[in-house]
Amino acid sequence: MKIKRIIILSIIIIISFYTYSQDNERKFKIHTLAFYNLENLFDTINDINKEDEKSPIMEIKFNRTKIYKQKVSNMARVISEIGFETSKRPPSIVGICEVENRAVIEDLISDEKLKKYNYEIVHYESPDNRGIDVAMIYNKDVFKIENSNSHEVFITDNNSSKRRNTRDQLVVSGYLDGELMHFIVNHWPSRGADETKRIAAAKVNISIIDSLRKIYENPKIITMGDFNDDPFDKSIKKILGAKKKINDVGNKDMYNPFEEILVDKGVGTNAYRDKWQLFDQIILSKPFLKKNYVDFQLYKAGVFNKSYLINKNGKFKGYPFRSFSYGTFTGGYSDHLPPYIFLLKEIK
Repeated sequence: MKIKRIIILSIIIIISFYTYSQDNERKFKIHTLAFYNLENLFDTINDINKEDEKSPIMEIKFNRTKIYKQKVSNMARVISEIGFETSKRPPSIVGICEVENRAVIEDLISDEKLKKYNYEIVHYESPDNRGIDVAMIYNKDVFKIENSNSHEVFITDNNSSKRRNTRDQLVVSGYLDGELMHFIVNHWPSRGADETKRIAAAKVNISIIDSLRKIYENPKIITMGDFNDDPFDKSIKKILGAKKKINDVGNKDMYNPFEEILVDKGVGTNAYRDKWQLFDQIILSKPFLKKNYVDFQLYKAGVFNKSYLINKNGKFKGYPFRSFSYGTFTGGYSDHLPPYIFLLKEIK
């Protein structure tokens, strides 16, 4: 009898635990957001108003159209897979840079790997001499645009008052599953320019962020891009006020989850002289950090670094498997890896 009572009691405990777990099971909405430097996604047509003849694809003498189509397909493959294992769909929003014009983005979202996901484009022509632009693609089933605009970054050549043209900063405000958010897409001056050029870009960025804070109460702001600086560099750390730890983030600060990813985990998005750098980042305002998941909150950040995106052989083994090298098309993808974040919201 004693053994029988023990068995019955055990069954009751198991059933009670199962029922509690079922009753308290939480369900969530999840969205992937990403950024991707598409490494010179240029078409094969010479635009007389740009210096696009300097783009890698224009330096190739044969099979340009075939190469262009493969390049577009490669970019579409990567975007289609970012976050898919978790959210079961490609990113809801992707900031992109190193695109020549709207037409190449149209080709990108029309690729068979992305077409069914109903992407739309936000794009403005930048004054960059080569015609390099930033843009954003978004799934219009889940993101509804309120407004967008483009902000110039005014910088000058060294020891001169002559303007140096660079990429604009794209600002997009809209509703992700009904929740208002603001996105800034960046491609700051390269490392070939001195640090002051990126600091100038950072000042434009923080000016945009401050303006949004004056218009909206506790706005959810995400600034993303190829900043051409690491998370600990002055432009990001001091000018943007991007903190490494959530507990250090004040109301006027931003949070950069990618500093920990680089510094503590050694993971980067681009490599130079056998050293990983993390120029591609997604930086968030404090309202994303509450962790109560009543509204969309940051769940996780990472770098999409599947093995096929890494060079397997040669001098640059272990580096990102880029598309163009020494005047040829390699069949690869980009010299940058894409960062991503997951946003999570509990379904009541």
